[in-house]
Amino acid sequence: MNAWHALDKKEVIEGLRTSEIGLSQKEASSRLNVYGNNELKQISQISPLMILFQQFKSVFILILLAAAVFSLLIQHYVDFGVIAAIVLINSLIGFFQQYKAEKTISEMRDMLVPKVKVIRENKLTEVLSTEIVPGDILMISEGDKVMADCRLIHVNELQMNEAVLTGESFPQSKNSGKISMEAELADRENMIYMGTTVARGNAKAVVVSTGMNTEFGKIAGLVQHIKIKKTPLEEKLDSFSKKVAVIVLILAALTTLIGVLRGEDVFQMFLTGISLAVAVIPEGLPAVIAFTLALAIQRMQKNKALIRKLPAAETLGRTTVICTDKTGTLTEEEMIVTEMYCGKSEKAQLLKIGIMCNNARIEGDKLFGDPTEKALILSAQKAGLIKKEELEKEIRVIEYSFSSKRKMMSIVRKKDGKLTSYVKGAPDLILKNCSREIFNGQIRLLSERRKKEIIAVYERMASKALRVLAFAYKNIPEKFNQQIAERDLIFVGFQGMIDPPRKEVKLAIKECKTAGINVKMVTGDSVLTARAVAEMIGLDTESIEGHELEKLSDFEFNDVVRQKTIFARITPELKLKIIQSLKKQGEIVAVTGDGINDILALKEAHIGVAMGIRGTDVAREVSDIILLDDNFNSIVKAVREGRRVYDNMKKSIKFHLGANMGELLLVLMSMILYLPLPLLPLAILWMNLITDSLPSLALSVEKEEKDIMKRKPTKPEENILENITGFIVIAGLIMFIVTIGLFLLFYKADVNKARTIVLTTAVFYEMFIVFTCRSDKNLWKIGVFSNKFLSYSVIAAIVLQLAAVYTPLAAIFGFKALSFVELLLVVASSSLGFVFFELTKLIKHKKINGFNRIHKEY
Repeated sequence: MNAWHALDKKEVIEGLRTSEIGLSQKEASSRLNVYGNNELKQISQISPLMILFQQFKSVFILILLAAAVFSLLIQHYVDFGVIAAIVLINSLIGFFQQYKAEKTISEMRDMLVPKVKVIRENKLTEVLSTEIVPGDILMISEGDKVMADCRLIHVNELQMNEAVLTGESFPQSKNSGKISMEAELADRENMIYMGTTVARGNAKAVVVSTGMNTEFGKIAGLVQHIKIKKTPLEEKLDSFSKKVAVIVLILAALTTLIGVLRGEDVFQMFLTGISLAVAVIPEGLPAVIAFTLALAIQRMQKNKALIRKLPAAETLGRTTVICTDKTGTLTEEEMIVTEMYCGKSEKAQLLKIGIMCNNARIEGDKLFGDPTEKALILSAQKAGLIKKEELEKEIRVIEYSFSSKRKMMSIVRKKDGKLTSYVKGAPDLILKNCSREIFNGQIRLLSERRKKEIIAVYERMASKALRVLAFAYKNIPEKFNQQIAERDLIFVGFQGMIDPPRKEVKLAIKECKTAGINVKMVTGDSVLTARAVAEMIGLDTESIEGHELEKLSDFEFNDVVRQKTIFARITPELKLKIIQSLKKQGEIVAVTGDGINDILALKEAHIGVAMGIRGTDVAREVSDIILLDDNFNSIVKAVREGRRVYDNMKKSIKFHLGANMGELLLVLMSMILYLPLPLLPLAILWMNLITDSLPSLALSVEKEEKDIMKRKPTKPEENILENITGFIVIAGLIMFIVTIGLFLLFYKADVNKARTIVLTTAVFYEMFIVFTCRSDKNLWKIGVFSNKFLSYSVIAAIVLQLAAVYTPLAAIFGFKALSFVELLLVVASSSLGFVFFELTKLIKHKKINGFNRIHKEY
């Protein structure tokens, strides 16, 4: 039965076959066997083997594995060893990063299962929350977390924080009365739900659902049906890998065909073609990409963003839309008084009433209680007008508690034999009970005209989305009742409060705008509150509420989602639909969330960002990124890091493919021209080993470009080779022209020396080129030696090549020692590509500066 809210208390108790004295222990044990433990099924479990297998899903890795197996079959053991090592390194980087993230998430959970207060056999007892069953009678009080869905039986001024389920930031008042069958989840005032917390008061409730049958559990179950999609990076790398596979196969076939046409043995040429294809695969690229992402993840974690999977780091950098919740992410999730209204000399009295009519408590350095009452204490503390020792002299006599019906509360206190009633509540009700006001030190009659003026002040404050409370007091006789304590009051003033934006958010929003990222607020709060926060943080206030969205056609829905910035009173289903709409429109979507109500959207988005502090376990388990400080600003820092990742990754790809293009052209053209092979497969493998490893990895730590957050996100449909294809082709052509020229010059005299010169030139050429791959700006502008890791890597690669030429290693590769003049020729020839690209940058930079100067003049 799902309509417990529509039944009266007696019907609920009869329907659950229980009573207010609770179940017997025997019956509770029997029901536990039927319903199972009261716990949610874990969405994802840490399985090291599963995580390891996931690292081999990449098409590129599968190509390399095939290449390694073939190398082993044709007894090219060095090739096999190098490729196998690359695959292993790549997989281990991904494995350890993801395993570490999953372990961190696991450690975030409470190690001990909480206990709950239950009435069984008419005795109050404590049991593990996993052992409660439908029909159990729970006792809850302020600060408790509700561990099952329950129908309220008896309520004492109960207010619940239901933000994790409904998104509503303010505590919701509860009662035990029967309500309409049609009432929405957020409006079921006689129900409390798993995952919510008691903000104020206490209650007695009967458990109606446990585990996966709770509202929390139902949404968690729906997550299982949403297929986890690949990130855009994974899709692009797979696409790129497939193209590489096609090129490798064509190369092998072409090499074999040319060899056969030259009269070579068919089988031998087939082996040669495959060997060459294996040798020219950029096998170091997956490891470089994994290393780049792993380093970025470490940097992101320092900025309070925990990345669960490697590709998510880059995808965040290409995000075009961030859908963020409001409470706790954009705001502090802490009510603060921001405006007061009273006479010039009445401020101290206004603050005093806020403290005297208050149930929040201070324990050590911490403040506990209802967020509104905590805000009143903080307001008085910050003003410094109230002395603690004076307050302690006023002894509490009685409290007339707040209720959703009364909308006011009063506490009577005694000092020096005199009684004072301190009252706070809804402005209209307080004013209704006030006959006088104190203003600028004078107590005067409160006319109807003056009441209207005060109401206008209240409405002005409320229009700013402030939660406004009115404050009054009255000296009362020793013999009094509630009516005497709360009537004929003296009005003092208003305090208006709001959950304020985080200090860093305004700048973060501004940075998003500059970076071309749309920020949309998706919240369960009212549109008035959402707009007020949006104004304070510099966000557009174009808004729409959930009930309006539900009426739109699909076409209208998509149009509104694109145009509006604020989405208020949004249900989990609507939030999911908004994310799906944005994705259909070609956006790369990141979405934040903390509660069970957010997990559908978290899993559907390209990047799901869960809260680490206040987030639920389920939300963290389905997310890609966890904010360790729950701060929107941390997302923006992670976006910056993600863009750096993408830039550096493209630099590595540009470097790898530019070099490999030259190798391909050299080998193919030499065969077409009936020349001896200038690069033998083993020599190519050696070159790739020393050039594609450390120097390429060094590009992954390149500093971010200064304008990284001043440019638009890369288009979702952008090919991974976008804007770098020209460089790859030209770099390959220059390398081919230089090396084929040197080979033609020397091969007739000594083919082994010619091959040594060609290979050494190719290595040096790549070491020059790697510097020009660092940035689109000239090298001297970014600092020649600003990337020390790269400088050391280049030196290491050059030393290794020289060692291979001038030490006994030369015999393995068939190298011959070069003379000093030959070495100078190698250095001069290999620098041509570097000189060409740096001159091109200089000319381009001057043209841009000239255009900008002309633009300014006109």
